[in-house]
Amino acid sequence: MKTVRHLIAALSLVALAQPALGQITVLDTAQDSQPDSTATEQADTSAVQPPCGRRPISIARMSWPSAALLAEIHARLLTAEFDCEVRVVQGDLAATASSMGSTGQPQVAPEMWINRIADLWNGAMEGQQLRSAAPTYTESQFEGWYMPATLAATLTATPTAAGLAELLPQVQAGARVRFISCPIDWACSVINRNLIAAHGLTALVELIEPANRLEMDRLIAEGLNRREPFLFYYWQPNAILAQLDFTPIDMGAYDEAAAQCLADRSCADPQPSAFPPDSVVIALAERLFVDTPVIAAYFQRASLPLGEMDALLARLNEPGATVETVADHFVSERADLWQGWVAAPF
Repeated sequence: MKTVRHLIAALSLVALAQPALGQITVLDTAQDSQPDSTATEQADTSAVQPPCGRRPISIARMSWPSAALLAEIHARLLTAEFDCEVRVVQGDLAATASSMGSTGQPQVAPEMWINRIADLWNGAMEGQQLRSAAPTYTESQFEGWYMPATLAATLTATPTAAGLAELLPQVQAGARVRFISCPIDWACSVINRNLIAAHGLTALVELIEPANRLEMDRLIAEGLNRREPFLFYYWQPNAILAQLDFTPIDMGAYDEAAAQCLADRSCADPQPSAFPPDSVVIALAERLFVDTPVIAAYFQRASLPLGEMDALLARLNEPGATVETVADHFVSERADLWQGWVAAPF
């Protein structure tokens, strides 16, 4: 039990959990800006705009850990690499989007989950007040099914949701395998129930719907500690997937019509689909593109792999760690990754 308690103590730090399906305005991803060489040569050098402009750049630090880490990382890199004056300000998803759309402040929101604020985002886009610089993460699939790596190691191929009906009867001598879903009042619980039916797994798994997030993490940790074969649902970015040894299950292709039915409690004919992709972007105030194209170009290159954020969140769980110290470590240790953000390709 001591091992379980240590595992449970480490399981925290979640990004926004379930996907919210919604229509969003098509994003305009600007291209790296290149200065007009003729105009530059003719301009008075004393009037040349510095890369960061002549005012501080404000970056929203949202309340959840991954967004807070990104805000501090970008603040450090802009200061060190471009000599910017940066102000990190507290933010909230809806309030920050509304403020950026009306006042242009803050100027940067490094992790904007725009499907969750589709109306606010669309209004700001239509008003040409902000835009997407780039996806926050290099992947767009944030949810899925997993199994312990020890179970996956016994397989001859990458585990797939479509192949579980054939695999599971061999795993536990005819007994049902536990599937740890999410709390019953979360949207993902409905999707998981329907996906289990869609893949013909209803009679093969024991569906566990924990009462809350804490119980969900406890059940996963206990299953791993007992080395039992089990399946579970989880999402990214999240520390657990970097801290513990799990293997993702290939969910197959995404089918929009199937996914819409899977999200319905009364779905009459569930069909397989991957979880819906989500739109998570680095949002910039329009004026930042106009006034500081070099900085806008930096953010256009600043997408982070989800696995990197999982590792940062795991580090944040270590005793004594803070958002600031983890950001410092990233800047000092991962130049191989962020150097591509600051190095102009032209």
